[in-house]
Amino acid sequence: MTEAITDSESAELSAELSAEPALFSTMATMRAMRRLSPEPLSDELIDQLVQAAVWGPSGGNMQCYEYVVVTDPAVMAELAPLWRRCVDAYLATTGKYAPDGMDEAAYGRMVATIEYQRDHFAQTPALIIPCYRFPAPRLEEEGLRASAEALGPVATAALAGGQERFAALAEGSCVYPGVQNLLLAARGLGLAANITIWHLMLEDEWKAALGIPDDMRTFAAIPVGRPLGRFGPVRRRPVAEVVHRNRW
Repeated sequence: MTEAITDSESAELSAELSAEPALFSTMATMRAMRRLSPEPLSDELIDQLVQAAVWGPSGGNMQCYEYVVVTDPAVMAELAPLWRRCVDAYLATTGKYAPDGMDEAAYGRMVATIEYQRDHFAQTPALIIPCYRFPAPRLEEEGLRASAEALGPVATAALAGGQERFAALAEGSCVYPGVQNLLLAARGLGLAANITIWHLMLEDEWKAALGIPDDMRTFAAIPVGRPLGRFGPVRRRPVAEVVHRNRW
């Protein structure tokens, strides 16, 4: 979860992945990279990232996504105070403590990279903000009756009471696969990137600063640039700890 790796870790990972498809190596070394060179990125390079995102799955093939790309240093400087407020709010609450099982020293190194990115945000080469406007559902009485019959009365009532969560997940499922494609493409192109949603704490101010329509939702703020550190193995829980085969 930090950007510093040892030569032995790198060699060990290379040996493990030597027989795997190239995509596996990309995923296994796709750390959140927050120390970015201020070197500008070309429009062509950024378009490659957005193209990768557009190739992602789209619920109902509706493709109602839009991507705001910020590369103008003046606009980035305008956003920097908003970013600082969001990061500081995160570090004062959820980000104040290391996750269970994570070494305090390792977490301290990760926080240091977050603070570095906060303090150098105005020099970020590119910021990509995926947006989505979910279309109003076309509901007909006959269709609603058929749906209720298929689900049954208990599930129909539960669905009616959980529409807000269902809608949020439906939108997210149309956006985040594309975001993952974008992150994979960035890693494959040797670029550093990380996904954040801290901007949502001040979403209205971010949307106002960027002219994003009120009815358009934003789902992430992704800083992108050339890395100042080295890519290295991600540290995640073993598969054996997270898999429940056939039933929980």
